[in-house]
Amino acid sequence: SQHVARVDIAGPGFLNFHISQGCRLATIRKVFERGADYGRGAPGSLASVTVEFVSANPNGPLHVGHGRGAAYGATVATLLEAAGHTVQREYYVNDAGRQMDILAVSVWVRYHELAGVALRFPDNGYKGDYVIEIARKLRGKAGDALKRGVNEVMDGLPADESQGGDKEAHVDGLIARAKALLGEADYRRVFDAGLHWCLADIKDDLKGFGVLHDNFFSERSLMTDGYVQRAIDTLHANGHLYEQDGALWFRATTFGDDKDRVVQRENGATTYFASDLGYLLSKFERGFERVLYIFGADHHGYIARLKAAAQGLGLDPAKLDIELVQFAILFRSGERVQMSTRAGSFVTLRELREEVGTDAARFFYVMRGNDQHLDFDLDLAKSESNENPVYYIQYAHARICSIFRQASEKGYAFNRTASEAARARLGEAQENALITELMRFPEVVQAAAAQRGPQIVATYLRELAAGFHAFYNAQPILVADEELRHARLGLCAATRQVLANGLALLGVSAPERM
Repeated sequence: SQHVARVDIAGPGFLNFHISQGCRLATIRKVFERGADYGRGAPGSLASVTVEFVSANPNGPLHVGHGRGAAYGATVATLLEAAGHTVQREYYVNDAGRQMDILAVSVWVRYHELAGVALRFPDNGYKGDYVIEIARKLRGKAGDALKRGVNEVMDGLPADESQGGDKEAHVDGLIARAKALLGEADYRRVFDAGLHWCLADIKDDLKGFGVLHDNFFSERSLMTDGYVQRAIDTLHANGHLYEQDGALWFRATTFGDDKDRVVQRENGATTYFASDLGYLLSKFERGFERVLYIFGADHHGYIARLKAAAQGLGLDPAKLDIELVQFAILFRSGERVQMSTRAGSFVTLRELREEVGTDAARFFYVMRGNDQHLDFDLDLAKSESNENPVYYIQYAHARICSIFRQASEKGYAFNRTASEAARARLGEAQENALITELMRFPEVVQAAAAQRGPQIVATYLRELAAGFHAFYNAQPILVADEELRHARLGLCAATRQVLANGLALLGVSAPERM
C-alpha cells in the first residue's frame, strides 16, 4: 500500500505497520485544504442530539460549580457537532419550583425594607446583594403597591430556626402568606422580578463565558403545553401507575430504580418527578434522535430514575445518555476557597472569569475527565509559564504567528504552493513526530465526541504544543535554503491551523501575540 512503508512482526499475534513518508506528508495538504474544518466530520451525518446543560435555578448568579458544567456541556456539544451530529443546546429553566418561591419572598422582604417596613428576613432566604438590587428595581416600578403591614405579613407564621423553630416551615408559611396577601397577579409580579433578573444575569454571564444555548425551556410550559399530563396518561395506559394513600405512583422499581416514585400527591398537585417525566417526553416528541442530560454529581440518583422513566413511557433508554460533572474546588495560594450559595458569600463564575480570564477558566474546567474531582489552582491558571497548560498551548500558536511576522520582515513571503512542492524535504525526527501529531487530530475529535471527553482534546493539544516546541528548538525555520524554508513554514502553518481548530473546540482563543 502507498500508505504503509513496511510491516514488522512484533511478537506472536502482533504486527507493526509503519506509515509511509508520502502518507505522512500528505497530511499537511489535507490541513491546508480543509482549514478550519480539518478534523470535523460531515455536518448532519450523525444523529440529532439535544444537550441539556447548566440549567441552574434562576435564583441567583452562577457560581464556580455551575461553571464546570457550563464549560463541559458547551464543549461536548461542540465536539458532537464537529463529529457530524446536529446539536441543539438547551437550558431547562426551573420557573415553577419552591426555590423560586423562596427567592420571591426574599425579594419581597427586601422590597419592604426599602419601603421603610422592617420585616424580619427569613433564615432560609437568599441573602446576596443581588436580591436587594432586584427589590430596588421592583420598587422603582411598583412603588408602594406591593407593600403590606408588618403584622399582616408576620403574625401567626411558624417560628424561624433562629427563633427556636423550623426554617423550612417558616419560609413555606411566608410564601403562603405572600400569595394570600398579594393575590395571584401581584405575587407573579414579585416572582417574575426575581426570575427575569436572574435569568438575564445568567444569560449575560454565559455569553461572556462563550457559552450559548439555542433554547431556554420553561418548566412552567410543561404544564401549560400538556407534557406532564400526557406523560402521566402514557404511564397509566402502559400499566405502570398505581394508587396508594391517595397519591399516584410510578412503578419505577420494575425498571431498575431503587424505589417507586410519586407523580401526583393526594391533593392533586404533581411532583418534581412528574415534571421530569414531561420534560423527557418533550425531548423525544420534539424529534431528537438522542437525548443527553448533563448534571452535577449530586444528581447521580437521576440516572436510574430517568432510565426507568424512559422505559415506562415506552421510549428507548439506549437513546438517553446522562453525564455527571464532579465538583470543582478552587485553591488560592494552596488554600481552599470557601463558597456558599444562600449565605450570599459564594464565588461567582463572573468573579472567576475576571480573575483568571475566560480562556483559562474554559480550559481548566475540561482538562480533567468530568467524572474526576477538579482542584482548580487559581495561581497556576494566571501564571505565564510552561506549567500553565493553556498558556503553553496558546504560546505555541503565538510563536508560530511570530515566525511568520519575522519571515515577512526578512522578505521571506510564504507560498503555500511552494511549501507543498518542497514538503519532501521534511524528514527530521522532530518534523516527522510533529506531522504524526497533526495526522491524529481527526481521530482525537471523533474519540472525544464518542466518549464525551473534552479532556482528550486538551491532552492532545498539550502534546501537539510540546511537539511543536521540540521542532522549533531543534530545527531552524527561517533558513537561507528557500526550499527547506518553505517546507518548514508549511509545517508551521499546518500546526498553527490545528492548534487553532483544537482550541476553538474547547472555547479557547488562539492569540497571535502574547
